[in-house]
Amino acid sequence: MVKQPGVARIRRHWDRQSVTYDSKMARAEQMFGDTRDWVCRQATGQVLEVAVGTGLNLGLYPEHAALTGMDLSPAMLDRARRHAAELGRAVDLRVGDAQHLEFDDASFDTVVCTFGLCAVPDDGGAVDEMVRVLRPGGLLLLADHVVSTSAPLRLLQAVAELYSVRFQNEHFRRRPILHVRAAGLDVERHDRFTRGVVERLAARKPAAG
Repeated sequence: MVKQPGVARIRRHWDRQSVTYDSKMARAEQMFGDTRDWVCRQATGQVLEVAVGTGLNLGLYPEHAALTGMDLSPAMLDRARRHAAELGRAVDLRVGDAQHLEFDDASFDTVVCTFGLCAVPDDGGAVDEMVRVLRPGGLLLLADHVVSTSAPLRLLQAVAELYSVRFQNEHFRRRPILHVRAAGLDVERHDRFTRGVVERLAARKPAAG
């Protein structure tokens, strides 16, 4: 098993990556298709975006959504603030750890994370935290690159992780949907494409009994 890097090291990594992150993601968007729009247009009410990064999603949310975003990297958030200002969009942006969210239980109507759980050491713990801060009846919206349905690609992903997990904090063989189901949420919409590498879902937290 590859040793997971610590939080401080991960923060430094993403601070460095903030300079070129948007251009790198632009090359990947063709593979992701309309996923960002698919996710963001479903958000309503008080919305938390976990791992908001440089704010690539900020212009895609409905106007009525009240946005809060958190990220581990202050440098990423600096760029997100500039992006929000360019859009004229009010967003509460905070430094934080997806594995230990600072918010009270049941604080948000919608929780979003796009292409972020691949870089969180404990992705299951992060999903549990997102569920915790989600109100009963609220919606969890996730999208990420995941383990492929193609055996040759799965082998390539396993080999890539020998380097990527240790030096880039990047996982290629996860399935967040498994954590979502284990947490007891009802998966209402689910899509998987590009040989199974891209997966997106909308899951509802059970309403209070």
